[in-house]
Amino acid sequence: MSQKDNTRLVLFDIDGTLLNTGGAGRRAMKETLREIYGTCGSAEKFPFGGKTDSQIVSELMLQEGLLEEVIQDNLNLFFTNYAQRLRQQIDRPQLKLYPGVKQLLSTLTETKGVFLGLLTGNIREGAWIKLKAVELDRYFRVGAYGDDSPDRNELASIAVKRASKQFKKEFQGRNVVIIGDTPHDITCAASIRARTIAVATGWTPLAQLRKYKPDFLFSNFSDYQEVVHAIVT
Repeated sequence: MSQKDNTRLVLFDIDGTLLNTGGAGRRAMKETLREIYGTCGSAEKFPFGGKTDSQIVSELMLQEGLLEEVIQDNLNLFFTNYAQRLRQQIDRPQLKLYPGVKQLLSTLTETKGVFLGLLTGNIREGAWIKLKAVELDRYFRVGAYGDDSPDRNELASIAVKRASKQFKKEFQGRNVVIIGDTPHDITCAASIRARTIAVATGWTPLAQLRKYKPDFLFSNFSDYQEVVHAIVT
């Protein structure tokens, strides 16, 4: 693929980038950890941002002294029950869609040569529960999720491979754009030499994101046309 090719695969994170669930994910995680493993450990203050759901569970329970084998043996049951609790916890009045998100996604959807996907630490079912709650699910047809791998960097390659198959296009290098709100998203993009757009709508301050040298950095997506320009040029 030539660098002059205008084709773009744009991979979005969810939490902190597109929306805020008002703590629904953390509440569901805590309840399910207690149910399956007998403790939620330090889940109340544990930093979730940029991590995969399976990574979060493993790190929290290892801190509590559980064996990795025990954690992994119960992980499928954990996520089944977690998804049920997340549906119960999702409360529309608490949901927050960040400024410019819907306009950005709508514009990108109508932009020739641009294809949208997800790259999120959420398990697949959790991701779609959140997106459907704010009616963003219609913008995405493909993605990589926290139950595909505990390693966020591996999710980048998985997402690109799935998108190439879905859209029958070859995506690679700078023609892939990864959008997220944490340093993990930036380093994930670097792992496949993708372009990076960081946004400070999540839990990482703008100054800290800047230290990781994303290609583009925004306070939010209010000026969504500027974000579109960063993606297509």
